[in-house]
Amino acid sequence: MRIPPHRSQAQRRGGSSEMPLRRILGLSAAVSGRLRRGFSSSASRPAWAMIHRLARLQADSTAPRASLRFAEPPCLSHLVIPAHLADPPRPDPNGDDVSLLYGGILKASSGDGLLLLAFMDLAATAPIVATRGGTQERKLTGIDLDVDMRRFVCNPLSGQMFRLPDIDGTRKTAWYSEMGILTRSERPDRPPDRYAVAVLSEDRDGEERSFVMRRFLSQTGEWEKLVGLPSPLPLARQMNIDSEVLAFAGRLWWVDVSWGVVSSDPFSDRPELRFVELPRGSVTEPVESREDQKVQSRYRHMGVSEGRLRYAEVSQEKPFMLSSFALDDDESGWTLEHRVALGRVFPHGDHLSGEDTPQISAVNPLNASVMHLTVANQAFLVDMERRKLLACSVRGEGVGVPCVLPPWLGSSRIPSAGAFSSTKTDAKSKTLSDILVRVDRGKRN
Repeated sequence: MRIPPHRSQAQRRGGSSEMPLRRILGLSAAVSGRLRRGFSSSASRPAWAMIHRLARLQADSTAPRASLRFAEPPCLSHLVIPAHLADPPRPDPNGDDVSLLYGGILKASSGDGLLLLAFMDLAATAPIVATRGGTQERKLTGIDLDVDMRRFVCNPLSGQMFRLPDIDGTRKTAWYSEMGILTRSERPDRPPDRYAVAVLSEDRDGEERSFVMRRFLSQTGEWEKLVGLPSPLPLARQMNIDSEVLAFAGRLWWVDVSWGVVSSDPFSDRPELRFVELPRGSVTEPVESREDQKVQSRYRHMGVSEGRLRYAEVSQEKPFMLSSFALDDDESGWTLEHRVALGRVFPHGDHLSGEDTPQISAVNPLNASVMHLTVANQAFLVDMERRKLLACSVRGEGVGVPCVLPPWLGSSRIPSAGAFSSTKTDAKSKTLSDILVRVDRGKRN
């Protein structure tokens, strides 16, 4: 595959030293403070939010809907879900089985506001060994590592949640991890008419390579299994899908940040898989362990911004060079758009050390020049085009998923089976994040 030559718009070189950044950063309280305020009304709501991957369950809430606690990026917003809406496990209080942990993880965004959530139930065997004063005492004798999974589609503004059916009729589906959600509408500026949830896995049978797709279509309300999808991979190498599955240009994109991306249209009756390798020089040897994959993904990121697929990476050695690429329109390669030495951008950046290597959180979905970075517990906005640090804030622990919040999201409903009457199942469409462009270049965050 031919990759076009890099066409750079900006290049910088940085300095070096060893003093940890967390000891010397001293940005003004005015800059940081304005990013800590929350949002409680649509009038003050931002056009997008960085939503924490871990959903917050409210055990004692009887509210009929979920809610979103806003914070202006780069701070994290939080999805709050009354526990009764998440179909929690209900073990027999007098039986031997108990639930040790029940929690929700935000897996993906549709690109126009719908969220895909996965709830994990870690069950265990803990028989009652004594009862004192009405309180049961149990002894833990075993943990079921084959956890139960429940999956939901959520509208974060209306709070509506829809429970997806179990895949293959069972909840023991934890291995179907990297799922994406894609919406489709006859009019791209209106709420979606339908959506698809899909997971892709590689099927190896001797020398033959193919993929299997399991997909849920809102039109049918059922999961189905598509087998024997021809593999587009050019090498005898396995995809390590290790990042959020992206919705872009009417397709879902499964990312291996060491190699490239595989995409497909889950609405199609005969999904065709395509493969795009990372920019030249970014492909690395396969990363085998899950932990090593997580480490690598901190310094490499793929996302959608201004209607194009973007890939960014930051070097782990001084001067911590941040590079950003855009996928060409014909999907044949990548164009280098920005390259910035962070040592020249951060305050006292010459003191950045390996202990404080900048990590990539997200690319702003509405402004491809703005990158979201973290150093220790600090979150930063960097304008790569102007080579300028826009703002920083104390972020706390955790990572987030960018979610575009279109004006109609709060008043729209999640599509359901039978609600879509059109027979144009192969119609091309774009999500809101695909068509949004910058109108005011002065709005940098």
